[in-house]
Amino acid sequence: MKIQIKSVSRGVHLVKSCFKLTTFITMLIISTMNSKAQSTVKSVSLFNGKTLDGWKTVDPAHGKLWSVKDSTIHSGDGVNKIPENTYLCTVKEYTDFEFRCLFKLYGDSKTGMINSGIQYRSVLEGKKIVGYQADIGSGYWGDIYDEHRRGKLVGGDLRTLSHLLKEGEWNSYIIRCKGNRHELYINGVKTADYTEKDAKIPQKGVIAVQIHSGGAGQVDFRDLTISEL
Repeated sequence: MKIQIKSVSRGVHLVKSCFKLTTFITMLIISTMNSKAQSTVKSVSLFNGKTLDGWKTVDPAHGKLWSVKDSTIHSGDGVNKIPENTYLCTVKEYTDFEFRCLFKLYGDSKTGMINSGIQYRSVLEGKKIVGYQADIGSGYWGDIYDEHRRGKLVGGDLRTLSHLLKEGEWNSYIIRCKGNRHELYINGVKTADYTEKDAKIPQKGVIAVQIHSGGAGQVDFRDLTISEL
């Protein structure tokens, strides 16, 4: 009887070991497949760190409001008030993508609104830009706003972000668009997940960085990259 019990015990142990090994091999295969799939998505820099080649101001009159210094795109000086919204956009248009950048927004809110944003899938209409915006600034962090069209679409979820956000310092932004789904992340935390239901809204457009009119603010952007999905 003891011999039979030991044999059964060894058999059960052998089955468990085989199951664990099979699970490990399966996970390894899936991981390898995912790695190969991800490796086909190439990340491309949108900014060479020296000039604004590949970019243009939406309103040509605002050309002097944007500059490059220390591998960073700048607008505003933190001293003079921003007279009107100004945008610097890519020459190229994008459909499905994952955009990444670092940004820093600062200024005295007592002087007026200190705000910025990143336009995406946006179209130019004369000196105006129309489309989605990933919002930046107090009271608007992580919102999805539809510039010159429908207004605020989704409010940013700050339950986790509020503990990680560094106002006035460098933070990261990720904008991911695939089909009609839009996802925003600040410092790796998802703030918005939006599904566009209006088939008439364009799914292709430029990416642009903005500084909002109002206060004496300054915004900096660097390490801007994109992966077309």
